[in-house]
Amino acid sequence: MSQHAFGAATLLDTKDPMGLRSSAPLLDAWIRDMETDRSPFQIPGHKGRTDLTGAIVDGDIPVLPGNHPYRISPSLILEAEALAADLWGADLCRFGVNGSSGSNHAAVMAVAGPGDKVIVSRTLHKSVLVGLVYAGVVPIWVRPEINPETGLPEYLPSSRLAETLAQHPDAKAVFIGEPSYVGTMSNIPRLAQVAHEHGIPLVVDAAWAAHFGFHPALPNHPLAEGADIVVTSAHKTLPSYSQASFVLVRGEYVDLSRFNKVFDSTQTTSMSGRILASIDAARALLARHGEELIDPIIAATGRGRARLREAGIGVIDGQYIDPLKLVILLSTVGADGNLVEAELLAANIDLEMANRDVIIPMITFADTPDRIDDLIDRIIKIVDAHRGELRPIKTAAAFSIAPEVVVTPREAFFSDYEVVPAAEAVGRVSVEMICPYPPGVPVLSPGERITEEALNALFEARDAGTRIAYVADRTLATLKVMPL
Repeated sequence: MSQHAFGAATLLDTKDPMGLRSSAPLLDAWIRDMETDRSPFQIPGHKGRTDLTGAIVDGDIPVLPGNHPYRISPSLILEAEALAADLWGADLCRFGVNGSSGSNHAAVMAVAGPGDKVIVSRTLHKSVLVGLVYAGVVPIWVRPEINPETGLPEYLPSSRLAETLAQHPDAKAVFIGEPSYVGTMSNIPRLAQVAHEHGIPLVVDAAWAAHFGFHPALPNHPLAEGADIVVTSAHKTLPSYSQASFVLVRGEYVDLSRFNKVFDSTQTTSMSGRILASIDAARALLARHGEELIDPIIAATGRGRARLREAGIGVIDGQYIDPLKLVILLSTVGADGNLVEAELLAANIDLEMANRDVIIPMITFADTPDRIDDLIDRIIKIVDAHRGELRPIKTAAAFSIAPEVVVTPREAFFSDYEVVPAAEAVGRVSVEMICPYPPGVPVLSPGERITEEALNALFEARDAGTRIAYVADRTLATLKVMPL
């Protein structure tokens, strides 16, 4: 098999193990391309040759200009997006190759412009903040409820959103992140009702929710709960390539034409056919086999939670969480999550997140019950070896600070700046976004006043072994601030 005429055979196995090809037009076109000898005089420059830089370029095919009915082309992408829109009950679906980040940028610009106010939950990913910069909007922050037993966000009360909109009736949209990074959920139907009563859309960054709605034990997908724009990472919980995302839109409160225009502006014109085909394949897989694949993994994750609790190790649990999200709490056993992660890494086991107090192994239906059982065995053994003095529950830095907005994110982002020692930055206005990562929720955003409380929270996160992201000096010895 080769997609070129240079004699360097592809290393890919193009079998279709789940029988998806007949119902996934982009997957079908990608497989057909990989099975066909071609002489490409077009980009990408590797021309499909794996004898130059190796298998790293194998299967990388472009989206062709024009309308080629049997190759990945704009018309075939439209067909695949229409199938996804139908599956999720959307008026419009767009496939993205710039991750949920690019899709979040588009979502902000689709509903608001320079000087407009938008209501934003302080649980959102930094990509939404970048979207605020691009759009030049004024964020009105709302903070979620924090669970005192975990120190982590729980939900955004609809009453709090209603109060905020009453104070800012000129707001153009509401942005929330559901589920949160730790799998907790708000009441989306109530939040949607509040937004719609004010005639504005509810936009949901549902990066971690692509699997929602495909098993009775899972929450409904946010679009089915009343959201108007839902941004989802296909690569986080589905078997798609990294950078794969899709956006679902309903047209009652969103201008679909405007959405298409801004979405196209956030995507490369040289899209990867392989990434697009992987989204199409994952959609077809969910439609055909979603429940049967998810069912044993939900059961295994539930057993894992029960075993961790029996071992005295805390977990987030309850009715309003993603049952596939395994968040393990270490304060009450005195173990350090950084040390737990180090031992797991030594066994070639990677975690989605680890800091002193929390570890999160990412579980999807690509796992197996046996793999999950083995992971739980290892975590219990390692935590037992690292038990120590119990620590009080503290609210995570990203959720403990009330932001004080001085100027818009855009104004600060493009401002001149001074570099000052951290101690001299208190009271000044940050031009940087500063986030403990993961989850990438900012403690300070461009345009916000740097307070002693915020700095102390960042110092504490840094000293506990959490990576501080997006700031020029990650030691936090110096900060960039707007000139006086």
